[in-house]
Amino acid sequence: MPVANEENTMAKVLDEILALPYDNLYVYPILDSYTKDHTEDIVKEYEKKTDRVKDIFFKDSCGVASCYLYGFKCALTDGAERIIEMDGGGSHLPSEIPQFIEKLDEGYDCVWGSRFCEGGCLENKSLYRKVLSKGGTILSNLVLGTDLEDMTSGFEAFQRPVLENMNIDKFLSTGHMYQTEMRYYCRAFKTIEVPIHYIASSSSLKMKSVTEALSILFKLKNHENEVVITYK
Repeated sequence: MPVANEENTMAKVLDEILALPYDNLYVYPILDSYTKDHTEDIVKEYEKKTDRVKDIFFKDSCGVASCYLYGFKCALTDGAERIIEMDGGGSHLPSEIPQFIEKLDEGYDCVWGSRFCEGGCLENKSLYRKVLSKGGTILSNLVLGTDLEDMTSGFEAFQRPVLENMNIDKFLSTGHMYQTEMRYYCRAFKTIEVPIHYIASSSSLKMKSVTEALSILFKLKNHENEVVITYK
């Protein structure tokens, strides 16, 4: 869970996750130097109260994607058998975590949160951002040959072997395009989409991020072997 300047929501999110009926569910907030408020102080307080919260500062961060990938490394090192990725600012609802765990229990390798499949929704987002999200999915499916309802959501879950057999350091994306990159590399695994309710934040999507995403999109097919996925 990459978090940055989330002091207004961090405690609520952690409380809701810790209240779920799983005593083996651990939370790894990943922070970096972008955080300027008291988010880390809040995380440290929870770390003192419970061993189920682990404060992780990633000094070599180069963006949100690097924090996701570093979090995977930490979880794998600590022996996690399953890993759930989500945002920490309230955009993703902790109450929807159980459906990801249920699908992993059913034997799926990857579970993708989807705002666009039946039952999913995207709230408080401008028409511009909605068009970009949906349009990005359509374009990605067309270019990459994938067939998902949502190629850009950051709420997802994995069985340990999926991430173990990836060369995580070889991902191209540093920003939000990472989500699409991950779904492309995982397309041969047993995957399923589950509906999520995404509550958009007020942060804007910079044009630089859009141009980076388009540039990477057309490189993925030639880059796949660098990531070294072992298919089942």
